[in-house]
Amino acid sequence: MACQKLRAARHILRACTRAGSNNFWPQRAIPSFLSAQETWHSIPNDIGASEHIMKVGFIGLGNLGGKLAGSLLRNGIDLTVLDRKEDLMADFAARGAGTAQSPAALMRDSDVVITCLPSPAASAAVMDEMLAEIGPGKTWMEMSTTDDAEIRRLAALVEEKGGTPVDCPVSGGCHRADTGNISIFAGCDRETFEKVLPLLTHLGRRVLHTGPLGTASTLKVMTNYLATANLLTCCEALVTMKAAGMDMATTYEAMKISSGTSFVHETESQLILNGSRDVNFTMDLILKDLGLFQNIADRNDVPLELSPMVIDIMRDGQTRYGERANTDDIIRRLEEATGLSILADGFPAELIDDEPEERGYEVFPPGRARPLAAE
Repeated sequence: MACQKLRAARHILRACTRAGSNNFWPQRAIPSFLSAQETWHSIPNDIGASEHIMKVGFIGLGNLGGKLAGSLLRNGIDLTVLDRKEDLMADFAARGAGTAQSPAALMRDSDVVITCLPSPAASAAVMDEMLAEIGPGKTWMEMSTTDDAEIRRLAALVEEKGGTPVDCPVSGGCHRADTGNISIFAGCDRETFEKVLPLLTHLGRRVLHTGPLGTASTLKVMTNYLATANLLTCCEALVTMKAAGMDMATTYEAMKISSGTSFVHETESQLILNGSRDVNFTMDLILKDLGLFQNIADRNDVPLELSPMVIDIMRDGQTRYGERANTDDIIRRLEEATGLSILADGFPAELIDDEPEERGYEVFPPGRARPLAAE
């Protein structure tokens, strides 16, 4: 009977989540056949007061990390942050977050520590400091875009200390991270995934369990490669249509409503046409990700043809426009070569996610049986 009660409560609570609630279900809405204590403490993988009790640390408050951490803070998570830039920490402190003095102190005082850092080397350096404080009951969640071999190496160190590692990069752009609507890949065993899923659903909307540690990072660098290749084709299409005398706003709309559309076109092409080209993602970061993807292909003896060309084009863009130039600046190579200006009125200077924030949920690959715990 108790199991039937719990299953029923899970279904009702999940239904509330899917309906788009951003708040925990109030106690007055708990089914009458289940006490509040049974609901909150017997269903650890669902919405519950335990998420308020859990202490979460977040390291890395840059363009992406700051927005992810903001989602946790906005949703009432007990959050402490750390970044090399004191002004970023001060901003979070003003909004109610705690601040830490070191990675070791943050791990010592937290149940979960999330890292979102610019490179594998940065993640390794932070792990070196945190490792002494990792033990049973501690969870490390790596949200940086990193090498799959490196995430497994660091994860092994965490596991040797009795901690739990999770590989969980995100995809979808900073504007969707800002609203908690970004997508998340999670690489870990299923039991661990179900434990961290409630937290992940505050950080993003669609959460995909990708398999063992390292699989999430492998898929993440693949998506960044695809996005960059798509950016280059959008640039070529826009410049070619401009040279052919097409109106740029009409060209944008034709691409958007056709088989040639894409997430990249519907977001980044707008910034290109506005002229701001401020996508919050820089040449040095994309070249790191492209290199990681190419390394995966090389290790698996895949003779890629487009990938080396994409890397060469982005390297040239970095040489021309600066290491920290935004990736959308790459269209300037074609503007300079043709003497054309790819601009149009009516497009935004920054990307705004206009979809309402909703509590996240797990998504499942086609043909994959839903795990029993997800029913």
